[in-house]
Amino acid sequence: MRKIWVLDTTLRDGEQVPGAKLNIFEKLQIAQQLAKLNVDIIEAGFPSSSQGDLESVKKIAGALKDGPVITALARAVQSDIDAVYQSIRHADRPLIHIVLGTSNIHVEKKFNRSKDAVLEMGVDAVRYAKSLLPEVQYSTEDASRSDFEYLWKTIEAVVRAGATIINIPDTVGYAVPEEFGCLIKRINDRLKNLNDQVLLSVHCHNDTGLATANTLIAVKNGADKVECTLNGIGERAGNAALEEVVMGLKLRPEYYQACSQIVTTEIKATSKLVSNLMGLDVQVNKAITGENAFAHSSGIHQDGLLKSREAYEIIRPEDVGVDEMELILTARSGRHAFKAAIAKILHSNLSESDFEELFARFLDLADLKKEIYHHDLYYLIDHYYAGKGETQAERVREDLYELVGLQVVSNDIFPTASVKVKRGGTVLKDSAGGDGPIDALYTVLKNIVNLEVELLEYKISSVSRGKEAMGRVYLQLQHDGKRYTARAVDTDIIKASAVAFLNATNQILLNRAVEPGAVTEGQAEFLGGERSGRGIV
Repeated sequence: MRKIWVLDTTLRDGEQVPGAKLNIFEKLQIAQQLAKLNVDIIEAGFPSSSQGDLESVKKIAGALKDGPVITALARAVQSDIDAVYQSIRHADRPLIHIVLGTSNIHVEKKFNRSKDAVLEMGVDAVRYAKSLLPEVQYSTEDASRSDFEYLWKTIEAVVRAGATIINIPDTVGYAVPEEFGCLIKRINDRLKNLNDQVLLSVHCHNDTGLATANTLIAVKNGADKVECTLNGIGERAGNAALEEVVMGLKLRPEYYQACSQIVTTEIKATSKLVSNLMGLDVQVNKAITGENAFAHSSGIHQDGLLKSREAYEIIRPEDVGVDEMELILTARSGRHAFKAAIAKILHSNLSESDFEELFARFLDLADLKKEIYHHDLYYLIDHYYAGKGETQAERVREDLYELVGLQVVSNDIFPTASVKVKRGGTVLKDSAGGDGPIDALYTVLKNIVNLEVELLEYKISSVSRGKEAMGRVYLQLQHDGKRYTARAVDTDIIKASAVAFLNATNQILLNRAVEPGAVTEGQAEFLGGERSGRGIV
């Protein structure tokens, strides 16, 4: 099957997003993760833009051995090409990347030269770059708005001058898939006759939301290489998202007759690293890497997933480095999803009347809270059976933690946190200091719950505006090699942070209760499922 080369330009085009500037150490950290992702080419920067960018590209080129090709961008001028050469010359596999416009708008308005003069600039640039290094990529900027015959004349000339990769950019997101596919097919047919060793590449922008579609149709029509960024970041509306293009190829290899060599299980980790270091949140419904990409709240979907994951998941979460699908309980969740959730809490089977009453109470609570977490279910069940005169020990598998109160002092000398929580009938309290208010808070909570947990990710976002604005806290804990994700919403973000931590801790306790062999026959019958290593299926 035909191999598709993947060039990642997160460190060049991606860094052009306002506010996303990285320092040299952060760039190196991302580059090392891109090597683990197994991208074929890393475009590490634009060396002529600043001495700092040149030094960062040079550091990446020297640090990544036996890994991806390292390239950087140059305009079609000798000083730019020299800067690229100086920055990548010590890479194991260096490549010079030259860009020059071919559309009438660029030739006449940007350069104010004749078409022949601009073409000659490109040819001279390729010849000079070729005298320095054997591998040279030439990008025909704004190709999708270019006159085809002039575009081809340029491609033919630079290939004869020594270019080894021809890149066709949709620089402003002007292309539509059918038209762009025809353009790539037309160029590919001519290019393979001219020199079948030259790679044909595409670089698509997302101004009208078609970057991934245009990239994939280009592959279908003969493109050998794709240029992408993690999370689709980049100029204006961004670029084709690497994760979307790669998983599109992985999902339908027989259609595209092509595949990449990306290690897809590293996608989520790479996405998170880029998001955290650049300070750019990934939209929650973003394909593949969004927080909700594998979360399901529809009752119909949840019912289908619990019966067979293939019903509503065409990509397995673990294939992209996500631990597992997540069923978000809301008022739209059906009986099957609710049943699966409470089976992890109950010791024994429920009668039909008890289940219907609990489900009705769950719907009332869901209408108020919007999203229901494990501790909500615990107390919903606990209060229901307490009202019937039964003790929670008879009905509930294990006591969970509930926040009673907290006090957090934030200052630049000694931030501290004091917390009181309840577990069953026992009240626990403690105090601790830390490097900041959240660190102090999580230190004292870890002391109270007495579990070996590691905070992998912590994020706060606003879900409303005004004086009563709600803050949503998202965090991920690791315990015994497993990851636990939790959320909490409150007008007090410190309180939300504490509740999110306890939600994740309660998940750990509940998970212990459904280890292999812990599911009773009554629960299996209740769910209509069977025992498995993951609990009930």
